[in-house]
Amino acid sequence: MRRLRNRSLAVLAALGALALTGCGGDRHAPGDGAARTAAGRTVTAHQLMRLTSVHEETGMTLLEGPVFGEDGELTVVDVTAPAGEPKVLRVDVRKKTARKVFTDDRGAYTSAQFSPYDGRLYLSDFAHGEIVSLAPDGSDRRTFFTGEVDGARMRPDDIAFDRDGNLYVSDSLGLSEGEARGRVVRVGRDGGDVTVLADGLAATNGISFDVDYRGLWISELTENRISYLPVGARAGVTGRHTAVRVDGGVAQTDSLAVDADGNLYQALHGRPAMAVYDRYGERLATVRVPARAEGLESATNVAITPGGTRAYMTVSGPAGGYLYTFDALAEGIRQSNGG
Repeated sequence: MRRLRNRSLAVLAALGALALTGCGGDRHAPGDGAARTAAGRTVTAHQLMRLTSVHEETGMTLLEGPVFGEDGELTVVDVTAPAGEPKVLRVDVRKKTARKVFTDDRGAYTSAQFSPYDGRLYLSDFAHGEIVSLAPDGSDRRTFFTGEVDGARMRPDDIAFDRDGNLYVSDSLGLSEGEARGRVVRVGRDGGDVTVLADGLAATNGISFDVDYRGLWISELTENRISYLPVGARAGVTGRHTAVRVDGGVAQTDSLAVDADGNLYQALHGRPAMAVYDRYGERLATVRVPARAEGLESATNVAITPGGTRAYMTVSGPAGGYLYTFDALAEGIRQSNGG
């Protein structure tokens, strides 16, 4: 297998701390963007604001994990932010302002999501193989899970919650070695009852429940595919299948999200764009930034306004970290935020 350039390896190169064992706005009706999707299968996203610049200490910036809180503001993480710089930001998308919520001298946080069980903000720390949580205001940092799972420490990339607050982690184990050892790990809502639901995955990245919480959509970065994993009432390994093969060219499958109609928004690392599919694997649209936008290399994730269709896409590159906005094909739900 050839060595593929990808988001997490970029983090590894930029941050010495990662050298470890293996390594809402208002409700919107669909507008012209959605209409163009049906006709031309292309939606052009528009720049809302720049959130970050390239950090001198790490040589890059990388926005991820956009998620709306109950206050209607958008939380975003900057994976490569150094100590002292904002690692978690809170954005008022109406006023186009941002403020620091949290930083530390330790973590490289690759995703964010609010728990339906305790309301806290959960972050995956790729650098240390941990899941941590914060109070909604960024205070009271706690370690939710740390340690080995079936003899190996996780490389947690994205996260998703079920209705009861149990946590599902896309574990990118084997990424730096180029080996298909990725996993999906379930952690009970109290931090115990840890179970590997799937293994042998190729750099597990995006993870999101479908609309009915019957299964998980999982993107595998180094194979450019989206797999579907049914999740039954009982914990344990269940069957999965390849659901979508993504024709990304030089780009690779990053994080993903699901809207109220069950459509999948697959972010692309290596191209500032997203591919949109229906639940049966038919490609519905490509969301892209304008061709004239320079210095942007990747779209990592998206958050769709709960109950509305305004979507906010995190885009990064040498020009900095940006939020771009577009009209989604359907309304936002919990599965449209974070991860």
